[in-house]
Formats: sequence, C-alpha cells, structure tokens
Amino acid sequence: MGLTAEQIKHGLDELASDDAKIAAALQRVGYPEPRVRDRGHMTLLRTIVGQQVSVAAASSMWNKLEAELGEGFAPADLLKRDFDTLRACGLSRQKQGYARSLCELVDAGEIDFHSLPAGDEAAIEELTRIKGIGRWSAEIYLLFAEGRGDIWPAGDLAVQEGVKRLLELQERPKEKEAREIGERWSPHRGAMAIFTWHYYANPAL
Repeated sequence: MGLTAEQIKHGLDELASDDAKIAAALQRVGYPEPRVRDRGHMTLLRTIVGQQVSVAAASSMWNKLEAELGEGFAPADLLKRDFDTLRACGLSRQKQGYARSLCELVDAGEIDFHSLPAGDEAAIEELTRIKGIGRWSAEIYLLFAEGRGDIWPAGDLAVQEGVKRLLELQERPKEKEAREIGERWSPHRGAMAIFTWHYYANPAL
C-alpha cells in the first residue's frame, strides 16, 4: 500500500507552506495521483522481470510465467522449474539468477515482506540482499508498496530532472547532490518524490 492521496496532499502542503517554488509548482500542475503496488515478493519479482526490457516484453514474460506457474504462484513453484523451462518464459540466465535469489530468501523465511525492519535504511539493506535489487529498486518498493513517507529515490533520473526544473537549476543534479537537496524535504520526501515525477512528466512545462 503506497502513500494515499491524502498523505501526499498533506506532505506537499506542509512543504509548500515553507517553499514558494513548491507552492507555485503545485498551482501549475496540481497534486499527483498515488502510486501503489502490492506488498510482497511478487512486486519485486515483477521488477526483476522488467529490468532492461520494454513494458511489452516484460508483460509477455510475466504472462508466460503465470501460464507456467499459475497466477499468484509461490516462490517454491519457481524454484522447482529448471533453466530451460524458465528460459522458455523469456528469463535470461541473469534474470533467473535474480529471481531464484529472491525466491530462495523468501522460501527460507530469511526475508518476510510483511515484517521488514521499521528503519528505512535497515529495510533497504534487507531488500538489497536480493541479487539484482539495488538501492533504487528497494526505495521504489518501500515507497509504492509500503507507503513509507520519507523515502527519497535520489538515483532516479526523473526525480533528478524534476528537481532541476522545480528549483530552476542549471544542471540536473547527480544522485549525491539530489540526496543532499532532498534533506530539506524530510519527513515528506516520499510525497516530494511522487511530485517530482508528476512535475517532470507534465506536458505543459
């Protein structure tokens, strides 16, 4: 469960009350819609499947996986399949390695998506134990699936570009600078991240 519309609005209103640029941006483009994903391993598995391929290709692979394993399949179901079976579903050797890493950790009870650490950094550390899941993927999961309000995916290029436009910077900030800039928006960085995507994608700007 991601941040609700009410939580996003509250966070942005709090920030806008102290920042004229955010207030002006809200006037121009309005509030963003919530971004919500399901909590659990399936969301991260879909992330792995979708890495470095088009949306259409990712959808095709996912449909083949569900046809082979069943809708809502358990981690053990994937682990029982051999390389060729998963390859026929479109998963490369690398993607299979990542998917197996995720499913093995969940199946062994080493990662429980319903009781991740309360601290954001500890939760990111837990999720990045999974092969193929870096900080960005972990942050996106915590923001969209858990609705953690102070997550700030500073490595996201659209977030960086949104920050550049919003603050009228000369250049797009790199991750380190974007993370430093985001400090001023704590504890509402999650709402601000969603707003930067919304602002960046607005065709009127």
